[in-house]
Amino acid sequence: MKDIRLPMALLALTGLCVQCGPVGDAAKNTPQPACVTTSSGVPILLMPGGAFVMGSDQHAADEAPAHEVRVSAFAMDVYEVTQDQYAALELPNPAHYKAPRRPVEQVRWSDAALFCNERSRHEGLEPCYDEVGFACDFEASGYRLPTEAEWEYAARAGSDTDYDFGSAASKLKNYACFADNAAKGTDPVGRKRSNRWGVHDLYGNVYEWCHDVYDAGYYAVSPVQDPRGPGAGKKRVLRGGAWNSGADACRVAARFADDPGITDACFARDTIGFRCVRRLNEEEIAMLGQ
Repeated sequence: MKDIRLPMALLALTGLCVQCGPVGDAAKNTPQPACVTTSSGVPILLMPGGAFVMGSDQHAADEAPAHEVRVSAFAMDVYEVTQDQYAALELPNPAHYKAPRRPVEQVRWSDAALFCNERSRHEGLEPCYDEVGFACDFEASGYRLPTEAEWEYAARAGSDTDYDFGSAASKLKNYACFADNAAKGTDPVGRKRSNRWGVHDLYGNVYEWCHDVYDAGYYAVSPVQDPRGPGAGKKRVLRGGAWNSGADACRVAARFADDPGITDACFARDTIGFRCVRRLNEEEIAMLGQ
């Protein structure tokens, strides 16, 4: 496993204490990600492909059945997309809780997809989303929203418990800005501990849009390799819980959904944000030995 740290100049610029890459007692016999910094100065984790058991038979009906899934290697943001990333691309900041290192929120699914395209262009990559119907080209080199399977794979970090650190909700305060400890809004990203693969704020802070259309019964018919959700539906998947969520909503298997294109700003939710993923290039695949 290679762990490429952020340059000191970037650390000084962001003011972050960055833990980039696997931390703590990483699960045995699981693939380990590598950490790199993009040309935009954003830390990402290169996730090796692997298999895991997705969902749960112990909680909500839409989390069942628990089923084996295999995902191909992909890159994922260490942090939720922040307001300073919007500023760097000269995009309007929709967030209610303003601060450069807080996550962007009040984001529609369609706007998150457009940000992915803009970020891709900025880094010289091929955008994934068609900007009319929002069909996604998964073979494009640019950024997109994570599939629900990719999100849960990264969140579990090789675990099979309610959270990657176990099932004791009493420990969640160390990992998440959520109802029990939030100060009436979001935290700056990275304030809480990362999971064992080095991903921050997967629990709490803001719900994160996934690429997938939501279907409560999808797991019963989901393909094993790289599931991407059903072809059509009215809502898109959200994962991870938010600053006002209880511990149960922050579990790695918990599923939520919302209208992807709310048009009335009065109904925009300051609990919804996102992070980006993309496919790996040949050099990155070689780095992981896959």
